[in-house]
Formats: sequence, structure tokens, C-alpha cells
Amino acid sequence: MLTTLGFGIQTASVLAIAAVGFTVQFGVTNVLNLAYGDVMTASAFAAYALSGVGVGGWWSLLIGGLFGALFSLALNHFLYTPFIRRGASLFVMIIVTISVGLITQNLLQAIWGSNFFSLHLSPGATIHPLGMVFTVSQLYIVLVAVACLLAFHGLLSTTKLGKAMRATAADPELARNSGIDTRRITSLAWMLSGFLCGLAGVALTLEIGSFDAGTGGALLVPIIAAAVLGGVGHPYGAMLGALVIGIATEFAATIISPTYKDAVAFAVLIVMLLVRPQGLLAEIATTKAVAA
Repeated sequence: MLTTLGFGIQTASVLAIAAVGFTVQFGVTNVLNLAYGDVMTASAFAAYALSGVGVGGWWSLLIGGLFGALFSLALNHFLYTPFIRRGASLFVMIIVTISVGLITQNLLQAIWGSNFFSLHLSPGATIHPLGMVFTVSQLYIVLVAVACLLAFHGLLSTTKLGKAMRATAADPELARNSGIDTRRITSLAWMLSGFLCGLAGVALTLEIGSFDAGTGGALLVPIIAAAVLGGVGHPYGAMLGALVIGIATEFAATIISPTYKDAVAFAVLIVMLLVRPQGLLAEIATTKAVAA
């Protein structure tokens, strides 16, 4: 049980980084970006490409994060914003983001093929904190996730940018009338979300060992489940949801079968939508019209 709990913490760490990025971007921009998982994969491939010229190891996390930030900003500026300016509804934007995800995934497959790739990182020694099992590299990924989430908490709670982001997420019209440059805040939200997305993409590939063009997309359901469980648009809810989903899926893999990990995420998502569609922390999901 403790070994399974350790696996759950590892999964939850990657999931938390991804889910916080996903939910913050939606909270500020009101765009449910279902291309998120494929941006994660693209970021992993960017890190892999640079590893071929000697830029690898733990630098891969930074490379993936920077690529994700720039790619997400470009998607918003050149594609999503023109649709929004034309009055596209939430449903239309969902279709657009699904299309972007499919295009991204197919472009990656056209460029890299259908083979599996890996980012080289020595796992290090095996350690057993509190009866759980981690390699040194896995423990580092957990610590990176904790550091990112603590830094994000500091950003939201203590800086002017964080306060402006929270104000824009809560009521963009009021924020604009109060003198906040909501366009700038939206662009920064896309960059921050993209950085966390790229970071999660590389962390995922380091955790599982290998990846292909569909790896990030396969994690989209657990990411959405974590975001919905916590309350879409609420970063602290996403952290809580990621912890629950990560541990639940790993226990399902141990007790039942690894093939049921995604089924558990689906089950949690469906039950939550039936029982409390606005999530555990509900205020932003309700105002964004994704919950009754």
C-alpha cells in the first residue's frame, strides 16, 4: 500500500503541475483549451530535439517550459483571440481547441514518426522514505512540482500580477474598469499556463521513460478530471484534485489492473459532474458558465 501511495504521489506531482496550468488559463481567459495535452507533447519533443545537441538532463524541464510558454502565447495571439473577437461561444472555442490538438498531434507524428523516444536522465539510487519507493530522479520531480506550486501560490497571493490575475478571473469587466490591462494579463496567463504545461510534459516523459506523439493527449482526461474535481478555474482546487486523481488511479492500477487507470479518472469525472458539477471550490466555475 505504501509503495502504491508513492506511485500515486509521483503521478499526482506531474498531474498537479498540468492541472494548475490548465485551470489557471481557463480561469483568466474563459477558453477551455483541449489542445493542452498535445502542447505538453510538443514541449517534450522540443526538449528532446535540443538534447541531441547536448542540452539535456534537468535543463530539459526548463526548455520544455519555455517552449510551452511561447507556443501557448502564439496559439492565443494568432488563433484563439481572432475567434474570440468574432464572438465565438464557449462551445465553438472547444471545437477550435480540439482541432488544434489534432493538428498538433498529427504534425508531430508527421515530423517524428510513430516511434517512441526518451529523454536521458539517470534515475539514481533507490530510496525508501516512510516505506515508499522513489528513485532520486522521481523524488526530484516531486520536489520540482512542490516548488512550482509554492512559487505559484506566492505569485497569486503576494504580487500585483497575481492579484490582477485573480481579479480578471473573477470579473474581467470590473477588472478592466478598475484600470487593469486585461489584455496583458490574459497574455501573461497564457504564458504562465504554457510554461506549466511544457514543464508537465517533460516531467511526464521523465516519469514514464518514453513518449510518442500521443502521450500528452492521453493525459488530458486525468487533467480535466483533476480540474473539475477541484473546481474549474481554481488553482488550489486543481492541486487538491490532482492529488486525489493521482492516488486513486495508482491504487486502481494496483488493486484491479493498470488498464483501468483512465477508467477511474473517467469515473471520478462523471460522478463529480453528477453530484457537484461546479467542483469542490466552485466560485469561478459557476461564473464561467461551465457549471449550473
